[in-house]
Amino acid sequence: MNRLAIFDCDGTLVDSGATIHRALEAAFKVHGLECPAPNISRKVIGLSLNEAMSTLAPEYDPEALCRTYKEAFLTMRAGGQVEEPLFDGILSLLDALEAEGWQLAVATGKSDRGLKHCLECHGIHARFVSLQTADRHPSKPHPGMALAAIAEAASTPELSVVIGDTSFDMGMALAAGAGAIGAAWGYHDVEELRAAGAHGVAEAPGQVLGIVRQWVEKAA
Repeated sequence: MNRLAIFDCDGTLVDSGATIHRALEAAFKVHGLECPAPNISRKVIGLSLNEAMSTLAPEYDPEALCRTYKEAFLTMRAGGQVEEPLFDGILSLLDALEAEGWQLAVATGKSDRGLKHCLECHGIHARFVSLQTADRHPSKPHPGMALAAIAEAASTPELSVVIGDTSFDMGMALAAGAGAIGAAWGYHDVEELRAAGAHGVAEAPGQVLGIVRQWVEKAA
């Protein structure tokens, strides 16, 4: 069986928080709503868009906010205003995992189009054997995205790890029976990741490989 590392995207592979908040501000403004502060809005990054909007504005129509958010994001992208830089150390981590025989996948609250655009911008799209998005699965922490990636990669939960920056990622991993590795450089605090059941928390991408090795040794 293949070993599989499943990455979240926003807050784990790329630092998209500022761009997401600008799109949220534009969307909320259209509807005459006050946009939550960045320290609040960043806590829903990782959820599917509908779930995120329902959380941020529970009294408002989430579908209407979703449409306006998508329009704002597309406008920003057309104007070259979308910034989703890779976190420092991510490319080295991908290289190290592949060198040790790991297959790579992504499970994200992004859309298919958004994920493809993001990964292609960084020239890493082809490195992932499975790309799972909110277009085809329930929102995290439902295990659907992780289980689909595991099946596509011909792996097993015991030989798979989820690397993500939110409690939603940790919940997805646990529900799928996979290893749960928290990415402390993202949008949820270390305490939140541990409370959600993380098997280990990495302060930086360079620490992930050691935790991954520990998970595989325990699973052997």
